[in-house]
Amino acid sequence: MNTDITINFRNQSNVRRLGMAALIEKIGNVGAVYFIRQFETGSGDYTKEREALHADLSFDEIIQGSIKMDKKRKSLCLAPANKHFP
Repeated sequence: MNTDITINFRNQSNVRRLGMAALIEKIGNVGAVYFIRQFETGSGDYTKEREALHADLSFDEIIQGSIKMDKKRKSLCLAPANKHFP
């Protein structure tokens, strides 16, 4: 880990974001997903829940909503991005 940066470990959002960035850097997106899934057993029927949640939305509306949420998430990041942590 780069010791030149100061991390506020009390800010859970920053810790989560920096931790995910470090994990993705080391083992990639797919590896990070498999790693995180070890801690969630999950429950219910995701397919049925997803279909009910998006029943009245078109594919384009879902994509646009996803893009909007991603932009909002990026705008809420408090720590400045650098080459080590996007």
